[in-house]
Amino acid sequence: MTESRVKCVIFDCEGTLVDSERLCCEALVQVFGELGVALSYQQVAEHFSGGKIADILHAACQLAKISADIDLLEQRYRSIVTATFRRKLSPMGGARALLNYLKRNQIEFCVASNAPREKIAMTLTLAGLEHYFEGRIFSAFDANSWKPEPDLIRYCAMNMGFTLAECIYVDDTPKGVEAGLNAEVLTFQLSPLNPQHRSHSQQVIVLSNLLQLAEFLSGSAMRQSA
Repeated sequence: MTESRVKCVIFDCEGTLVDSERLCCEALVQVFGELGVALSYQQVAEHFSGGKIADILHAACQLAKISADIDLLEQRYRSIVTATFRRKLSPMGGARALLNYLKRNQIEFCVASNAPREKIAMTLTLAGLEHYFEGRIFSAFDANSWKPEPDLIRYCAMNMGFTLAECIYVDDTPKGVEAGLNAEVLTFQLSPLNPQHRSHSQQVIVLSNLLQLAEFLSGSAMRQSA
Protein backbone atom coordinates (compact mmCIF):
# COMPACT_ATOMS: atom_id res chain seq x y z
CA MET A 1 0.00 0.00 0.00
CA THR A 2 2.96 2.32 0.47
CA GLU A 3 3.57 2.11 -3.28
CA SER A 4 0.12 3.28 -4.39
CA ARG A 5 -2.15 5.96 -2.98
CA VAL A 6 -5.21 4.77 -1.07
CA LYS A 7 -8.20 5.45 -3.32
CA CYS A 8 -11.05 3.86 -1.38
CA VAL A 9 -11.82 3.15 2.28
CA ILE A 10 -14.28 0.35 3.02
CA PHE A 11 -15.87 0.70 6.45
CA ASP A 12 -17.76 -1.73 8.61
CA CYS A 13 -20.85 -0.03 10.06
CA GLU A 14 -21.79 -0.98 13.63
CA GLY A 15 -18.99 -0.45 16.12
CA THR A 16 -16.87 1.26 13.47
CA LEU A 17 -18.88 4.19 12.08
CA VAL A 18 -21.65 4.15 14.68
CA ASP A 19 -21.34 3.54 18.41
CA SER A 20 -23.71 0.59 18.49
CA GLU A 21 -21.91 -2.45 19.87
CA ARG A 22 -22.86 -1.72 23.49
CA LEU A 23 -26.48 -1.23 22.46
CA CYS A 24 -26.49 -4.52 20.54
CA CYS A 25 -25.08 -6.35 23.56
CA GLU A 26 -27.79 -4.81 25.74
CA ALA A 27 -30.42 -5.98 23.25
CA LEU A 28 -29.13 -9.56 23.41
CA VAL A 29 -29.26 -9.47 27.20
CA GLN A 30 -32.87 -8.27 27.02
CA VAL A 31 -33.93 -10.88 24.43
CA PHE A 32 -32.70 -13.75 26.57
CA GLY A 33 -33.94 -12.12 29.75
CA GLU A 34 -37.44 -12.27 28.28
CA LEU A 35 -36.93 -16.04 27.96
CA GLY A 36 -35.93 -16.27 31.60
CA VAL A 37 -32.25 -16.66 30.78
CA ALA A 38 -29.89 -14.42 32.74
CA LEU A 39 -27.04 -13.77 30.31
CA SER A 40 -24.85 -10.99 31.65
CA TYR A 41 -23.64 -8.06 29.59
CA GLN A 42 -20.08 -9.28 30.18
CA GLN A 43 -20.89 -12.74 28.82
CA VAL A 44 -22.44 -11.26 25.71
CA ALA A 45 -19.54 -8.86 25.12
CA GLU A 46 -16.98 -11.64 25.56
CA HIS A 47 -18.62 -14.28 23.39
CA PHE A 48 -20.52 -12.51 20.64
CA SER A 49 -18.95 -9.89 18.42
CA GLY A 50 -19.59 -9.50 14.71
CA GLY A 51 -20.83 -12.10 12.28
CA LYS A 52 -24.32 -13.06 11.17
CA ILE A 53 -26.95 -12.32 13.83
CA ALA A 54 -28.62 -15.72 13.33
CA ASP A 55 -25.29 -17.40 14.11
CA ILE A 56 -24.80 -15.19 17.17
CA LEU A 57 -28.28 -16.05 18.47
CA HIS A 58 -27.66 -19.76 17.88
CA ALA A 59 -24.36 -19.57 19.79
CA ALA A 60 -26.09 -17.67 22.60
CA CYS A 61 -28.73 -20.42 22.84
CA GLN A 62 -25.96 -22.99 23.13
CA LEU A 63 -24.25 -20.95 25.85
CA ALA A 64 -27.55 -20.62 27.72
CA LYS A 65 -28.33 -24.32 27.11
CA ILE A 66 -31.78 -23.63 25.70
CA SER A 67 -33.65 -24.47 22.52
CA ALA A 68 -35.46 -21.60 20.79
CA ASP A 69 -36.79 -20.56 17.38
CA ILE A 70 -33.91 -18.52 15.92
CA ASP A 71 -36.16 -16.73 13.43
CA LEU A 72 -38.45 -15.51 16.22
CA LEU A 73 -35.46 -14.53 18.36
CA GLU A 74 -34.02 -12.55 15.46
CA GLN A 75 -37.31 -10.70 14.94
CA ARG A 76 -37.44 -9.78 18.62
CA TYR A 77 -33.77 -8.80 18.69
CA ARG A 78 -34.16 -6.50 15.67
CA SER A 79 -37.25 -4.92 17.22
CA ILE A 80 -35.38 -4.15 20.45
CA VAL A 81 -32.31 -2.89 18.58
CA THR A 82 -34.39 -0.57 16.40
CA ALA A 83 -36.13 0.95 19.43
CA THR A 84 -32.84 1.31 21.31
CA PHE A 85 -31.06 2.85 18.33
CA ARG A 86 -33.81 5.46 17.96
CA ARG A 87 -33.17 6.59 21.53
CA LYS A 88 -29.43 6.25 21.94
CA LEU A 89 -27.48 5.77 18.70
CA SER A 90 -24.64 8.17 17.88
CA PRO A 91 -21.63 8.23 15.51
CA MET A 92 -18.29 6.94 16.70
CA GLY A 93 -15.96 9.66 17.90
CA GLY A 94 -14.15 11.20 14.95
CA ALA A 95 -16.42 9.59 12.32
CA ARG A 96 -17.71 12.84 10.80
CA ALA A 97 -14.27 14.45 10.85
CA LEU A 98 -12.75 11.43 9.10
CA LEU A 99 -15.47 11.28 6.44
CA ASN A 100 -15.06 15.01 5.78
CA TYR A 101 -11.30 14.49 5.49
CA LEU A 102 -11.85 11.75 2.90
CA LYS A 103 -14.21 13.97 0.89
CA ARG A 104 -11.76 16.89 0.93
CA ASN A 105 -8.97 14.64 -0.28
CA GLN A 106 -11.11 12.92 -2.93
CA ILE A 107 -10.73 9.50 -1.36
CA GLU A 108 -13.81 7.37 -2.03
CA PHE A 109 -15.46 5.38 0.74
CA CYS A 110 -18.33 2.98 1.32
CA VAL A 111 -19.82 0.77 4.01
CA ALA A 112 -19.82 -3.04 4.09
CA SER A 113 -21.98 -4.79 6.66
CA ASN A 114 -23.40 -8.23 7.40
CA ALA A 115 -26.74 -6.56 8.19
CA PRO A 116 -29.59 -6.20 5.68
CA ARG A 117 -29.37 -3.07 3.53
CA GLU A 118 -32.46 -1.54 5.16
CA LYS A 119 -30.93 -1.88 8.62
CA ILE A 120 -27.63 -0.37 7.49
CA ALA A 121 -29.46 2.61 5.99
CA MET A 122 -31.58 3.05 9.12
CA THR A 123 -28.51 2.84 11.36
CA LEU A 124 -26.63 5.48 9.37
CA THR A 125 -29.72 7.70 9.31
CA LEU A 126 -30.23 7.52 13.07
CA ALA A 127 -26.55 8.38 13.58
CA GLY A 128 -26.82 11.32 11.17
CA LEU A 129 -24.36 9.86 8.65
CA GLU A 130 -26.73 8.80 5.86
CA HIS A 131 -25.85 11.68 3.52
CA TYR A 132 -22.25 10.48 3.33
CA PHE A 133 -23.23 7.06 2.03
CA GLU A 134 -25.85 7.55 -0.68
CA GLY A 135 -25.19 4.81 -3.23
CA ARG A 136 -22.32 3.50 -1.10
CA ILE A 137 -24.04 0.88 1.06
CA PHE A 138 -23.17 -2.79 0.50
CA SER A 139 -24.82 -5.61 2.41
CA ALA A 140 -23.75 -9.22 2.79
CA PHE A 141 -27.25 -10.03 1.57
CA ASP A 142 -26.31 -8.37 -1.76
CA ALA A 143 -23.13 -10.42 -2.05
CA ASN A 144 -24.82 -13.52 -0.58
CA SER A 145 -21.74 -13.99 1.59
CA TRP A 146 -21.06 -12.95 5.17
CA LYS A 147 -17.91 -11.95 7.02
CA PRO A 148 -15.47 -13.54 7.79
CA GLU A 149 -15.69 -14.69 4.18
CA PRO A 150 -13.85 -12.23 1.90
CA ASP A 151 -16.52 -11.91 -0.79
CA LEU A 152 -18.27 -8.82 0.61
CA ILE A 153 -15.01 -6.85 0.73
CA ARG A 154 -14.20 -7.87 -2.82
CA TYR A 155 -17.77 -7.04 -3.89
CA CYS A 156 -17.39 -3.53 -2.47
CA ALA A 157 -14.09 -2.88 -4.21
CA MET A 158 -15.47 -4.12 -7.54
CA ASN A 159 -18.62 -2.00 -7.30
CA MET A 160 -16.66 1.08 -6.25
CA GLY A 161 -14.39 0.58 -9.27
CA PHE A 162 -11.09 -0.10 -7.50
CA THR A 163 -8.66 -2.96 -7.14
CA LEU A 164 -8.12 -4.42 -3.68
CA ALA A 165 -4.62 -2.95 -3.72
CA GLU A 166 -6.20 0.52 -3.94
CA CYS A 167 -8.49 -0.10 -0.94
CA ILE A 168 -8.20 -0.38 2.81
CA TYR A 169 -10.73 -1.94 5.16
CA VAL A 170 -11.71 -0.80 8.67
CA ASP A 171 -13.62 -2.98 11.18
CA ASP A 172 -13.78 -3.47 14.93
CA THR A 173 -14.70 -7.16 15.26
CA PRO A 174 -12.49 -10.25 14.97
CA LYS A 175 -14.66 -11.69 12.19
CA GLY A 176 -14.58 -8.42 10.30
CA VAL A 177 -10.81 -8.21 10.59
CA GLU A 178 -10.60 -11.81 9.41
CA ALA A 179 -12.70 -10.89 6.38
CA GLY A 180 -10.28 -8.12 5.48
CA LEU A 181 -7.30 -10.43 5.81
CA ASN A 182 -9.06 -13.14 3.81
CA ALA A 183 -9.72 -10.59 1.06
CA GLU A 184 -6.01 -9.71 1.10
CA VAL A 185 -6.69 -6.01 1.63
CA LEU A 186 -4.81 -3.78 4.06
CA THR A 187 -6.89 -4.04 7.23
CA PHE A 188 -7.31 -1.70 10.18
CA GLN A 189 -9.02 -2.59 13.44
CA LEU A 190 -10.71 0.09 15.50
CA SER A 191 -10.04 -0.87 19.12
CA PRO A 192 -12.88 -3.28 19.96
CA LEU A 193 -15.28 -3.05 22.89
CA ASN A 194 -13.73 -6.20 24.36
CA PRO A 195 -9.91 -5.94 24.63
CA GLN A 196 -9.72 -9.72 24.18
CA HIS A 197 -10.96 -9.22 20.62
CA ARG A 198 -8.00 -7.03 19.69
CA SER A 199 -6.05 -8.50 16.79
CA HIS A 200 -2.45 -9.55 17.36
CA SER A 201 -1.76 -10.13 13.68
CA GLN A 202 1.21 -8.21 12.32
CA GLN A 203 -0.84 -7.66 9.17
CA VAL A 204 -3.45 -5.60 11.04
CA ILE A 205 -3.03 -1.96 12.07
CA VAL A 206 -4.94 -1.22 15.29
CA LEU A 207 -6.46 2.24 15.71
CA SER A 208 -7.40 3.72 19.07
CA ASN A 209 -9.74 6.16 17.28
CA LEU A 210 -10.89 6.93 13.75
CA LEU A 211 -8.86 10.12 13.43
CA GLN A 212 -5.70 8.01 13.49
CA LEU A 213 -6.74 6.72 10.08
CA ALA A 214 -6.63 10.27 8.71
CA GLU A 215 -3.11 10.57 10.12
CA PHE A 216 -2.11 7.34 8.37
CA LEU A 217 -3.58 8.51 5.08
CA SER A 218 -1.89 11.90 5.38
CA GLY A 219 1.44 10.18 5.97
CA SER A 220 0.85 7.87 3.02
CA ALA A 221 0.13 10.85 0.75
CA MET A 222 3.27 12.61 1.94
CA ARG A 223 5.35 9.51 1.20
CA GLN A 224 3.89 9.40 -2.31
CA SER A 225 4.76 13.05 -3.01
CA ALA A 226 8.29 12.73 -1.65
